[in-house]
Amino acid sequence: MANLKEIRSRISSVSSTMKITSAMKMVSAAKLKKAQDRMTNIKPYSSGLSNTIQNLLPNVSKSDIKLKTHFSTNGKTLIIAIASNRGLCGGFNANIYKEAQKLGAKESTEVYAIGKKATESFQRSDYTLMESNAEVLDNSQFIESKKISDKIINKFLNGEWEKVILIYNKFKNAATQFVSTEQLLPIKISEEQTIQTQDYIFEPNKTSIINSLVPSKIHTHLFEAILNSIASEHGARMTAMHKATDNANELKQNLTLSYNRQRQAAITNEILEIVAGAEALKGA
Repeated sequence: MANLKEIRSRISSVSSTMKITSAMKMVSAAKLKKAQDRMTNIKPYSSGLSNTIQNLLPNVSKSDIKLKTHFSTNGKTLIIAIASNRGLCGGFNANIYKEAQKLGAKESTEVYAIGKKATESFQRSDYTLMESNAEVLDNSQFIESKKISDKIINKFLNGEWEKVILIYNKFKNAATQFVSTEQLLPIKISEEQTIQTQDYIFEPNKTSIINSLVPSKIHTHLFEAILNSIASEHGARMTAMHKATDNANELKQNLTLSYNRQRQAAITNEILEIVAGAEALKGA
């Protein structure tokens, strides 16, 4: 059984850990609000872009849309895996790797890893790591995300891959995030025909316009996924640190109880020794 000094040391260590986890929870809660606002602000633009593309479809031949079909003959797939740069957020990062493993053979799959934790996970496996990028999570601007999507679109048009799959944690609320797997390329367009309520004049023509809007949709889709992942990371870390703080508090209470019991037992033993000594002196 640990002595009183060891228990005091453990109580002090647990108290320090509890302060750290509590501070990390508050930091993540503050960052989560900002991340949610950015995620909400991009939704009207993304929705408007999708509606514009849908309105153009009735009079555009599907074969004229460049990014609707692939140009690859090698059957390869690119996975864009978005994780985080830091840990201490529960199963947030591990779930991305687990989902990637479900998508097919490693030898026919390449990975673009966004986030240090994604890079580390796929480097330890047999996946071919095409490229990694950690800076875009710390500097989450549209222009940085667009550099990634531009490179992927160009390589896709050159026949590098048959399809491009996006894996990321989608934000639902602060306590709930779920792994989302979405096909980024070739782009999926709804076959439902949109009824145009107004007669528009298009310049230069509908095909040119839709082929300029579709890449914009890809750029926005990737950026929206990055913002979702950032918000999910803060939500997952906030939840993990809340649980860690509760566990540390429970452990501290148990240690304090054990310390008090041992301290009381030591005091009782000392009193018994004093009484026994006094009785011995009386009998002498």
